[in-house]
Amino acid sequence: MKKLVIGILAHVDAGKTTLSESMLYLSGKIGKLGRVDNKDAFLDNYELEKARGITIFSKQAILDIGETQITLLDTPGHVDFSAEMERTLQVLDYAVLVISGADGVQGHTKTLWRLLNMYRIPVFLFINKMDQNGTDKNKLMKEMKQLDDGCVEFGGVKTDSFYEQLAMCEEDMLEAFLETGHIEASQIKKAVRERRVFPCFFGSALKLEGVEQLLEGIGEYAMLPSYPKEFGGRIFKITRDEQGNRLTHLKLTGGILRVKDALKGGSWEEKVNQIRIYSGQKYETVNELEAGAVCAVTGLTLSRAGEGLGTEEASYAPVLEPVLSYQIILPEGCDPREMLPKLRQIEEEEPELHIVWEEQLQEIQAQIMGEVQIEILSSLIRNRFGIQVAFGDGRIVYKETIKDTVEGVGHFEPLRHYAEVHLLLEPGEPGSGVQFGINCSEDILGKSWQRLVLTHLEEKEHKGVLTGSAITDMKITLVSGRAHNKHTEGGDFREATYRAVRQGLKEAEAVLLEPYYAFQLEVPEKMVGRAMTDIEKMCGTSEIAQTNAGMVLLTGSAPVITMRNYQKEVAAYTQGLGRLFCSLKGYEPCHNGKEVMEHIGYDSERDLENPTGSVFCAHGAGFLVDWKEVKSYMHVEGFLQKKKELPEETAGNQAGYTEKEWISLEEIDRIINNTAYANQGKKTVWKKHRTAHESYYKTSGYSEAGYDNGQKETKEEYLLVDGYNIIFAWPELSDLAEDNMDGARMKLMDTLSNYQGIRKCQIIAVFDAYRVQGHLEEVIDYHNIHMVYTKEAQTADQYIEKFAHDNKKKYNITVATSDGLQQVIIRGAGSSLLSARELKAEIETATERMRQEYEESQDKKRNYLIDTLPAEVKQQMEDLIRKEDKK
Repeated sequence: MKKLVIGILAHVDAGKTTLSESMLYLSGKIGKLGRVDNKDAFLDNYELEKARGITIFSKQAILDIGETQITLLDTPGHVDFSAEMERTLQVLDYAVLVISGADGVQGHTKTLWRLLNMYRIPVFLFINKMDQNGTDKNKLMKEMKQLDDGCVEFGGVKTDSFYEQLAMCEEDMLEAFLETGHIEASQIKKAVRERRVFPCFFGSALKLEGVEQLLEGIGEYAMLPSYPKEFGGRIFKITRDEQGNRLTHLKLTGGILRVKDALKGGSWEEKVNQIRIYSGQKYETVNELEAGAVCAVTGLTLSRAGEGLGTEEASYAPVLEPVLSYQIILPEGCDPREMLPKLRQIEEEEPELHIVWEEQLQEIQAQIMGEVQIEILSSLIRNRFGIQVAFGDGRIVYKETIKDTVEGVGHFEPLRHYAEVHLLLEPGEPGSGVQFGINCSEDILGKSWQRLVLTHLEEKEHKGVLTGSAITDMKITLVSGRAHNKHTEGGDFREATYRAVRQGLKEAEAVLLEPYYAFQLEVPEKMVGRAMTDIEKMCGTSEIAQTNAGMVLLTGSAPVITMRNYQKEVAAYTQGLGRLFCSLKGYEPCHNGKEVMEHIGYDSERDLENPTGSVFCAHGAGFLVDWKEVKSYMHVEGFLQKKKELPEETAGNQAGYTEKEWISLEEIDRIINNTAYANQGKKTVWKKHRTAHESYYKTSGYSEAGYDNGQKETKEEYLLVDGYNIIFAWPELSDLAEDNMDGARMKLMDTLSNYQGIRKCQIIAVFDAYRVQGHLEEVIDYHNIHMVYTKEAQTADQYIEKFAHDNKKKYNITVATSDGLQQVIIRGAGSSLLSARELKAEIETATERMRQEYEESQDKKRNYLIDTLPAEVKQQMEDLIRKEDKK
């Protein structure tokens, strides 16, 4: 049988559950029409639902329309349970949006409409309670048009007017109508599926009016989806049955699911023990299920709502989220640490509860949508665990974001550990949440390390630095980093990643956010002034939306904290005539941020679980660096420090080009001695006392080159120059590179060529070309030196390291670089070392010495004309000069 999943959504008290009962009754699924007020509705079977007359948990029922099996999902309408409704949206094929004819389109109705649009769900509308006095179909239809111009009344006779309205919704239907005066059902069906047309049906669910037309409309205009053969599923809910069995509710979006199949989530793999098809409280078990069906399975203990299975990706986090935080007060003698795991069970079923353990306060907190949810949570805890809890006063859940773009740097380098992470933090659109991305070359940081950083970004809720509230509305992008071949472990990147986020937040201009309500306030005309004054005092904004029959409708927004409990005040000053409808609008800058920060008293510098500084290593030991100073110690060049985009072959190879990243020879000696020889025995005691300078380094100066008086075998000398590193370290070349990289490169080559004429050693200048696709290693003779362009996927660092390692016994090798990590590697490999600054000084010294020697030699060789004259003539000349001097 063909399958279709349809959800019923509505503002509270619009008659949604009553419509569900009517649909089940007319389809023959139930023999008696239940009622919410009689507490015998087929789908409202939880005691608190019966007591309060509202739907709290989404329910499932099965009914047949012709040859199509409909899985009907009844969702909560109360705003406190919006997250439960939103999770259900992610598995729907179509939705039925119920609107009360007596109330019209409310604030929460518009919220639901935005969510349906976001999830791209086709919608049928049922305008209910049309039997009540004062309902006006034409007025209501105008309100539907405000939601979308594609709202068209169905259910009546298909007149020319009906087809004209459809023709205005889509070009193909317009062409068909103009040609034939008629529009085919297949075209209408396609337009409904593409959300161009939204069929509207009017009636009374309680009196079974218009419900049959709705069912017929769904049967005629709903398009059955097609599913792939590959297995896929989406988990939307976790519950427990009366026996305590954990149930994972999912929709099968591809392939076939069988009992004992192994399902795999993000970090788990478990077998399905049972497949249940629920309808109300009852269920039937099946051995296998085809795509399109909704079921509950047992056997999964680690599954989570929102996870994707097989080909299905994880769902979006709910847009509607808790805005209030309450302390859970446990009875005397109840250990909070024992209670916490039990509450985590309920959090699995209701993720929006967001159970939090506050270590500093030693208390459990629950973030919830509203006070009705407190009653539900209290009832769940009492019924399941036999513990009566109370709740403290509600506190607003604040959030934080940033105004400007910054680069956060985190470094973690205690002895024998190493990781550095650079993150770009950018402000996001309001309501966008926190998004993560990668914009980092794999030549800078390997793919596996990049994935690890992304995992660490996503694995926790990052705290802001103003109040310790969660961050939101920003994008965090990995732009650079560094690992060590030997010393980096996975935990190092976790530390560096967390610290990078916090360092960036400290550096940015942080903004405190608070939740805002969007409201509709209906009051008598004479009360408008009072209402608008109240809203202004609440730091909100309002405007008159419409006036009708002595009543005025105000719309606007205001902070949740100022508008809480305002409903009671409205009822009081309007003598019960006023009505207030609120829905969560989102987070906006806090109206009294300074006051809130002083009240919370959060100190980001003392939050030991979320450090803002970094750990660096010196003298063989780690030391802490304050967040303000981290960028003075970092090993990789800052992403935002680049003044201009570099040529493609140089991009990504800028790490370590700044003066502040040079490491002194003494520091390198200490690093090598504290690591390489720390565990050597007595047989190598000479190595402990012999410095790296004594072991490896011989000055590459002009005055000492090649002079050994024949007492030992001399090796040919090689000078390897990290080309781009030197260019960006020498100010005159760096400035030139901004405008002309080729010019800077050639100027360096000319300088090295002149130096080679003085030094008489082999000079190899190495330049990166690893980002040039398909590039092979290229060696070019430039006058008397060699210029190397590396092959694809090989950096200059890698080429130099390999050359030094392969030829260290054959040649005396000196490497010119200011890359701090590279310096340690080169010295450890036994090669000599020159920093960029030392190379520049060496070249200048050698050039000056050569100039002086040349001038001295020229003076010795100089011939004067007077020396070539005969002695008599020479004497005459001298006498003449003396006479002239006397005058």
